[in-house]
Amino acid sequence: MAKKKSKLAKRAAELEAAVAGLFTGKPAKKKKRKAKKAKVVKAAKKVVKKAKKAKKAKKTKRKAKKK
Repeated sequence: MAKKKSKLAKRAAELEAAVAGLFTGKPAKKKKRKAKKAKVVKAAKKVVKKAKKAKKAKKTKRKAKKK
């Protein structure tokens, strides 16, 4: 697996491409950034859902034990 570039290294590469574009006359291609927020929110909701489910199961287990 390839090692991930740091944010600084990525930015440096972008700037190098931009400067090279100034001298050659070719505009540097801008990469589209992935939408991270949607993934993060989905993962967080999943965790909350699991926690609620576990809490409910624990509660029903206690009730069954009391009877």
